[in-house]
Amino acid sequence: MPIKPMKFSSFFLWSLLIFSITSLNVLTADAFTGTYGVNYGRIADNIPSPQSVVTLLKAAKIKNIRIYDANQDVLKAFKGSGIEIVVGLGNEFLKDISVGEDRAMNWIKENVQPFLPGTPIRGIAVGNEILGGADVELWEVLLPAVKNVYSALDRLGLTKKVEVSSPHSEAVFANSFPPSLCNFREDILPFMKPLLQFFSETGSPFYINAYPFLAYKSDPEHIDLKYALFQSNPGIYDAKTKLHYSNMFDAQVDAAYAALEKVGFHKMEVIVSETGWASRGDDNEAGATLDNARTYNYNLRKKLAKKKGTPYRPKIAVKAYIFALFNENLKPGPTSERNFGLFKADGSISYDIGFTGLVPSAAPSSLLSFKEIGSSCTLVFASCAAILLLIF
Repeated sequence: MPIKPMKFSSFFLWSLLIFSITSLNVLTADAFTGTYGVNYGRIADNIPSPQSVVTLLKAAKIKNIRIYDANQDVLKAFKGSGIEIVVGLGNEFLKDISVGEDRAMNWIKENVQPFLPGTPIRGIAVGNEILGGADVELWEVLLPAVKNVYSALDRLGLTKKVEVSSPHSEAVFANSFPPSLCNFREDILPFMKPLLQFFSETGSPFYINAYPFLAYKSDPEHIDLKYALFQSNPGIYDAKTKLHYSNMFDAQVDAAYAALEKVGFHKMEVIVSETGWASRGDDNEAGATLDNARTYNYNLRKKLAKKKGTPYRPKIAVKAYIFALFNENLKPGPTSERNFGLFKADGSISYDIGFTGLVPSAAPSSLLSFKEIGSSCTLVFASCAAILLLIF
């Protein structure tokens, strides 16, 4: 029997109404929505409040962040925001957490479980850049700590909502050029392989902190700056895979894929947990300029927005967290460490790559970001009201 036009229209309009309302609050179980995220570091005494940061991220349409701890003020501020968070279990806790599952359970019950589901905590990063670091004792306790955290989440029924991971630095590799020749350091393999095996079983990706800036800074005489900045350049050719690389970022990601393949993990996804470019540096920090930082982050954002893969993994969209949200004035080390921020301490943009800050460059305050946030919701509900009028 043919469907009567009026009934079909009513059904269609009701469906659209329901979809429009529910789609506002849909949260996924994945640790990463889309392809673009930002690291929200807070080693500073002059950055905006967490509540203001939520406003900033919404205005910038950034849906993924990583923090390096489980600060409760931050987690409370992000309640109901829809912005997905990976919290950090700091290196200083690993030895204690590795002792037993009960220690991990206590940490999760204090720092994760109370904030769910309102605050969308999607992952726990256990330690940061442990393997390859100076403290070999931490190498030994990393896997037991990871397993205890996962077991505690499992007992709480949270493993399908909260991913367990551990980001690595480029120091885990013996070499990474050309990408196909990349492999893990021999001294790290006894610790890396069982860790990868566990993450393979639990479905966690391989997280790598990939910085073309650091590579260029260490060897500016032999690395083409344009290659590091995604600008037009001759690129490099990998004779083994017969692939051409027009930028170092793709090469670093594919180097990680090559290293994983060599130890038997062909299907593991690589996600970049940190990448960025310093806008200022010391005299010996080549390339640390405002213009280079703007160029790198603008081109990287444009690349990630295309949701495409790398030459070696063209079907897997590259995902990356940018370092960092703010310039952090209390970070130790060279000047560059305090100048990776997309935004200045007052919430204004460090340079223009298409984002709107909390305040304009030359004005004390602005409500534009609040208006932008509200406009999409207003449009949806206005549409819903119009639909109801049509139906009735």
